[in-house]
Amino acid sequence: MDQIDMNEIVGKCHMLFVCLDSLRYDAALGEQERGGTPVLNRYGKWRKCQAPGNFTYPSHQAMFAGFLPIDDGVRDMKKREKLFFSEDIGMGRKAPEGAYLFEGATFVEGLRRAGYETYCIGGLSFFDKRTDVGKVMPAYFQHSYWNPSFGCKVKESAKNQIDFAVRKLETLSAEPLIFLYLNISALHYPNYFYQEGKRRDDVETHRAALRYVDHQLGRLFGAFRKKGDVFVICCSDHGTCYGEDGYWYHGFNHPLVNTVPYKHFFL
Repeated sequence: MDQIDMNEIVGKCHMLFVCLDSLRYDAALGEQERGGTPVLNRYGKWRKCQAPGNFTYPSHQAMFAGFLPIDDGVRDMKKREKLFFSEDIGMGRKAPEGAYLFEGATFVEGLRRAGYETYCIGGLSFFDKRTDVGKVMPAYFQHSYWNPSFGCKVKESAKNQIDFAVRKLETLSAEPLIFLYLNISALHYPNYFYQEGKRRDDVETHRAALRYVDHQLGRLFGAFRKKGDVFVICCSDHGTCYGEDGYWYHGFNHPLVNTVPYKHFFL
């Protein structure tokens, strides 16, 4: 894939970062190939990448610092594609070609300093603001939102999150530029209720959850397109296991946890 130049995007395009929390690469690839995700398929194929962490909290801390999933097969960290780059991380003071050099502790803060209005719509408990840990990452944004209907135990969570996002976008003008982060919780456990008759999560209920989320995303993309040019980052923060090799879920290193889908594109 050709390297894009984030310096031609920051300050010119709205931005949307969609994290399909816990989505594993093989499930995403399978639905891509069978046509189960027509909305996401319109915007190119998934890239096979390595996750920056093995559960939500460390992975997001890395991503917000500019360390997005790295393409599988890259063996030299300095050769990874970089969209955002901080001069304060011991990798040199000059941004690599195509990367946006940001100021601040996160690229979210860097975008705010560049004139963006920053928004977060949470899903997992790390974004719920009900505990001290749950307040950490929402505090990176000027505006952050969460309510119980966005959580992973709610079957309609993605619809509720995207309904909220669309209503919010309708109240915002095209100025200033918008950066919206959306943490989709539907792929996370539990997801057995996305397939009739199931009483336990498995890779098929995980894939059914992805099809459900894809069906919802079209409305979000449509609402954003009305604002002008939009650059989208869409990925998973980590994968998850459903009994493979005796492993369940995530928070440990296993190929199915460490391998994630990633893509970026323009609307």
